[in-house]
Amino acid sequence: MSGSADTISDEEAETMADHHDKDHKHGTMDIRDHEKTFEGFIRMSIWVAAVAIGILVFAGLVNS
Repeated sequence: MSGSADTISDEEAETMADHHDKDHKHGTMDIRDHEKTFEGFIRMSIWVAAVAIGILVFAGLVNS
């Protein structure tokens, strides 16, 4: 690859675009692990937001 790091040749672009599984059928992938991970991420995000709000409320009450 020549040129800057952000450019790719036409050959490389075709190779990357053609790289996919032709036997794949939509809706056949097992996504249980993905769903569990996303559920954990959302649960943790809610806890972090709640703790941050609690800290801010506590700081506001102590400072008044």
